[in-house]
Amino acid sequence: MPSTTTATTGPALTTAPDARSFSRPVVEVRRRARGVPAPVLCVVSMVAVQLGIAASKPLFGVLGVAGATFLRLTFAAAVLLAFTRPRLRGRSHRDLVMAGLLGVASAGMTALFAGAVDRLPMGTAATIEFLGPLAVALVFARRAGHVLWALLAGGGVALLTLFGSEGPDGAGLDPVGLAYAFGAAACYAGYILFTDKVGAAFKGFEGLAVSFTIATVALAPFGAAEAWHGLAASDTPWLALLAVAGVALLFPVLPYALEMTALRRMEQRVFSVIVSLDPAVSAAVGLLVLGQLLGWPQVLGIGCVVLASVGATLTARR
Repeated sequence: MPSTTTATTGPALTTAPDARSFSRPVVEVRRRARGVPAPVLCVVSMVAVQLGIAASKPLFGVLGVAGATFLRLTFAAAVLLAFTRPRLRGRSHRDLVMAGLLGVASAGMTALFAGAVDRLPMGTAATIEFLGPLAVALVFARRAGHVLWALLAGGGVALLTLFGSEGPDGAGLDPVGLAYAFGAAACYAGYILFTDKVGAAFKGFEGLAVSFTIATVALAPFGAAEAWHGLAASDTPWLALLAVAGVALLFPVLPYALEMTALRRMEQRVFSVIVSLDPAVSAAVGLLVLGQLLGWPQVLGIGCVVLASVGATLTARR
């Protein structure tokens, strides 16, 4: 990817709408979500994430995969910074390092998953990426019985990658897309581990705002120039920026607000079971929004990974 300097990123960012105006939906969601059952909030959050991913695909042709991802993270970071106004003064070196590592993991996870979605069906990419949190759950469970869940998940991935096809012509899955998806899974695992540390050190969304800002900086060498060239070549750059802003609200801004509200009302165990359905939700959104048809091996593979995640969560020690 081409690199860039501050001079090239400045004009693209200054044309963006005021970040404070985009933080208002977060406050509104939190207010309205108080009377909604927590499981419903989780489902709405998952659907918003997948709709945001699906809505990103048309932007890849205009801004490039790295460019669209960079701008989406930039808008998300701006909204979170305006909403939380984090204070770094007095923070320990360890807290700042953890926030930095979370930012790098978030950048890798977001960029690699975008690359995977650009080359693979959404359900396939999301299922492989979900191996990250599943691996973390299995490693920390430390129970012999969880080997069965790991084998079931491995069988699901085998069905997806070895026996699945991308379309009716039987074409195999893109190997580069698969590499991106597995890379996103590794970053997702790191994201979970560092989120736990940052969440304990920072209040509310402050740590997330800091980490997203670092993620934007980490992606700048790969996506800023691509985004600038895409905007410069577009006949309607304002529409492209507004589209990116809308996608950023769908994912990650609003889902995190919904999940934060839900987690305050339900056990982590129940939350993990519901989130296990994410690959299935991704496959459904890919079918309904993008018309991505999956073969039976892929559907069965997604089912195996979902079942393994639910089983590992329900059989974990309290």
